[in-house]
Amino acid sequence: MPTSASSRPANALLLFARHGATAPNLAGLRCGGDLDVPLTPEGRLQAARLASAVAMLEPRVGMIITADLIRTRETTAIVLDALGDLPLLVEPAFRERRLGRWNLLPLDETQPLLAARQTPPQGEAHDDFRLRIADALQSIVPHLPRRPLLIASKGVARVLGELTGDGPRRSLGNGELTEFNFAALATAETAGTRA
Repeated sequence: MPTSASSRPANALLLFARHGATAPNLAGLRCGGDLDVPLTPEGRLQAARLASAVAMLEPRVGMIITADLIRTRETTAIVLDALGDLPLLVEPAFRERRLGRWNLLPLDETQPLLAARQTPPQGEAHDDFRLRIADALQSIVPHLPRRPLLIASKGVARVLGELTGDGPRRSLGNGELTEFNFAALATAETAGTRA
């Protein structure tokens, strides 16, 4: 669950939720943004639990932003059903990193390669992915006063944590909710630290 926002300005926070589980997620396999798979029944249950948690937040979420992958759009639809009529922005730039030939390989086999910032064959380089997410974040700054919820993938959350220096220090589970302090990103950008 998100930490208390009492000491942070509300318009600097971005709520984030990871989509519900897919079959590759449950099998412990890589599932990049170039592999567009639906939620499993378990993933839909996770999305429903996420929806209940989001519905109880105060202040309330004022809009949803989602990547365009099936798994994020299905999660978003379940959350929107619980929240009612909210503005929705589908932003393809928040897709998970393209993993090329690493798709459907075991997580433990590819983790050292990702940690070493290697580029997957036929995939997306880490720096390109990071720049794509940074640009997408800048495009949603005007929406921050509405208290948006971004629904995307684990790799997007990892990059958000890198960019803001805020957020989870571990991988998010499917359907898990957290927040990122956007003020840290603005400070980093002005200092010229964006890769």
